[in-house]
Amino acid sequence: MDITLDKKSPTEAAIKVTLKESDYQPNVEEKVKDFAKKASIKGFRPGKVPPGLIKKMYGKSIVVEEINNILSKSLSDYIKNENIQLIGEPLPDEEKAAQIDWDNQKDFEFDYNIGMVDDFKYNLSEKEKLTSYTIELDKKTLDETLDNVKKQFGNSVNPETSEEGDSLYGLFEQVDGDISNEALLDLNWENITKKDQKKFTGLKKDDTVEFDIEKVVKDPHAVMHLLNIGHDEAHELKGKFTLTVKNINRTEPAELNQELFDKVFGKDAVSSEEEFINKVKETVEDNYKRETDFFLDQTIKDHFVSKTKMEIPEEFLKNWLLRTNENITQADLDKEFDEYVKSLKWDLIKNKIAEDNEIKVENEEVVDRAKSMILQQLGGAGAAEQLKDHMDAFADNYLKAENGQNYMKVFTEVRDEKIVNFIKEKVTITEKKVDVEGFKKIVEK
Repeated sequence: MDITLDKKSPTEAAIKVTLKESDYQPNVEEKVKDFAKKASIKGFRPGKVPPGLIKKMYGKSIVVEEINNILSKSLSDYIKNENIQLIGEPLPDEEKAAQIDWDNQKDFEFDYNIGMVDDFKYNLSEKEKLTSYTIELDKKTLDETLDNVKKQFGNSVNPETSEEGDSLYGLFEQVDGDISNEALLDLNWENITKKDQKKFTGLKKDDTVEFDIEKVVKDPHAVMHLLNIGHDEAHELKGKFTLTVKNINRTEPAELNQELFDKVFGKDAVSSEEEFINKVKETVEDNYKRETDFFLDQTIKDHFVSKTKMEIPEEFLKNWLLRTNENITQADLDKEFDEYVKSLKWDLIKNKIAEDNEIKVENEEVVDRAKSMILQQLGGAGAAEQLKDHMDAFADNYLKAENGQNYMKVFTEVRDEKIVNFIKEKVTITEKKVDVEGFKKIVEK
């Protein structure tokens, strides 16, 4: 057997594998004998089928199978031994493969095109400067949050006359059609015009109001549930409807007292209005921290992808994606290719950083992360004590599920986190405080 590499450019090459009969025939003979011992053919006792008959009946398929096995292993070993950084997988020359005469040929040549990434360098030092944002809750956002909390834990009442913010239950009927359904209309008051807002205020039981469905209920999925109609009909629906009011629902905000404090944070966790407001502020800022942490991780990815010079065999990559993915169309590829390339480059950079700096993940780290995920789903730290004797079994079952895919998913998550944290230790990160609106503008850019 002979394998040669013809490098056409730093990122593309052709591999030729030449097989002589002596490379595969001994294995074929062994398989024929083994098949003869196990075959069950009418007219022959088990284990007594002549190898010559097996070769006549199945010889070609055995040769094809054995050659494919040799090709797969030899290609893999060659790429590994030559330290070739593949992009995608080797693509066989289908035109030449179709010309093979399996009935008469004894020697074979197989050609493959490969895509590679040439050696590249990344800069991981204090000279790389990034910004991390910390969101401080401004008074406006804090007041809105407190209003939402008071409303969430408020009391439901049924007033006689509707006001802005109320929900209306009643009979909805299409003016020029047959649609009719009783349902609750939970208006998004901020998203409808002042004119429509006036239509739905001052209503009482048995009052009827006419409105344009597409102007008042703008989400087609909400229209589906409101009118009990199908997806396509909801997306196309327009025109006039009437609502005959049967009930008015209103949530009266809860008062800032100990009862509310206990409902939100648990009994006696806070004992004054000042403590409660500070606790709400702290909780919301912690939630925003997850967003800012995610944004920093994305910033790191974008920074290293844009700053690291790396040649990618784009034409080969497009060809490989189209040939190996039946569900990808040319239109999909054209639309998503740039993002795919960015993701590919980031994977290559991460892997090189991990290899150069010996960043590894131990099995214990994977198990611990799985336990943490399970605890969060089952109630967080409060469930830890009750479930401590069962956590090993829970984690083991989860990680073995989906044929081990769950294990690889958690392993990748832990590994990516370790790599990004390592990067954060090496580069210069400047902390900057912003309010919610300021952070939204930064993300939009």
